Amino acid sequence: MAGITRRRRPAEPSDAGVDLRTRVGGVALSNPIMTASGTSGHGAELGAFFDLASLGAVVVKSVSAEPWAGNPAPRLHPVEGGLLNSVGLQNPGMAVWLAEELPPLAAAGAAVVASIWGFTTDGYAAAGRMLRAAREQASGSGGPNAIVAVEANISCPNIEDRRQMFAHSHEGVRSAVAAASEGLGGVLPLWVKLSPNVTDLPALAATAVEAGAAAITLINTVMGLALDPSTGRPQLGGGGGGLSGPAIHPVAVRAVYECRANLPDVPIVGVGGVGSGPAAAELLAAGADAVQVGTATFADPRAPARVRDELAAWCAAHGIPRIDDLKRRHTRTLSHGMDFEDLRGPAR
Repeated sequence: MAGITRRRRPAEPSDAGVDLRTRVGGVALSNPIMTASGTSGHGAELGAFFDLASLGAVVVKSVSAEPWAGNPAPRLHPVEGGLLNSVGLQNPGMAVWLAEELPPLAAAGAAVVASIWGFTTDGYAAAGRMLRAAREQASGSGGPNAIVAVEANISCPNIEDRRQMFAHSHEGVRSAVAAASEGLGGVLPLWVKLSPNVTDLPALAATAVEAGAAAITLINTVMGLALDPSTGRPQLGGGGGGLSGPAIHPVAVRAVYECRANLPDVPIVGVGGVGSGPAAAELLAAGADAVQVGTATFADPRAPARVRDELAAWCAAHGIPRIDDLKRRHTRTLSHGMDFEDLRGPAR
């Protein structure tokens, strides 16, 4: 992988005179807009529509240590306000991804966030070890050097037994995060993607941090089901699926806001229903340090770049010279007397 020419966009004040630079913990990004895992293949496909180096990072489709075929078709079903999917984490396995999918991203100058998953804790550890080995063996400008962080997907609802989803219990979160962390051996920061389908997300986020997460990604899809009323059968080959798109944006905003209120110093990446600059700004104001764009790319492959430009324009129009000034707005809200308990609604 050595010898690849990379075009990394310089981290400097950006469009409309707005400084879009941000950090997710120890990871410096030229701007806060990323792709979301699983919504644009392994990322290089979008290079036909915009410069991948113009994003903060490209988050790739979740990869396991071994190849996995995923769920039966049909895998996607549009619904009002979004999209149901049951792809089932299909991927070619880590060895193939490193050899075939990562080099085009590195050649494009993209900052890459690798996403990993496993059916077992051993699976997370194995995927982490393979990334660590590739990173340690990389030299010059080889592909693995393009990876800036690893996102552990412990919350996909499209697995065979959802009751065993790691993100749904403290022990599950603790074991999966610890395994991924052990596998990586500290060579890359570990972000952990959590589920909204729980009753106390901040507590589970705290467990993830205690187990080794350097940042948390909020949120994954919301569990859903669509039926063909003429037959009563599910519209998706895997049965139920994960709902994404505009319908879940308020869920993501609340998740980010609540976790920021409870974990003021933990880096947070916000994702869920972002299709415009103002939607990205809302997640940043809620407490996110960066934002991912996912389902919007199905309708508009240029969506991540467009959202980035719209965010810069929105900040300029609202007199916000730096993204850091927007990111601090959640603390202002809290300091003005709005406790999160106010969001729970009146007693019934």
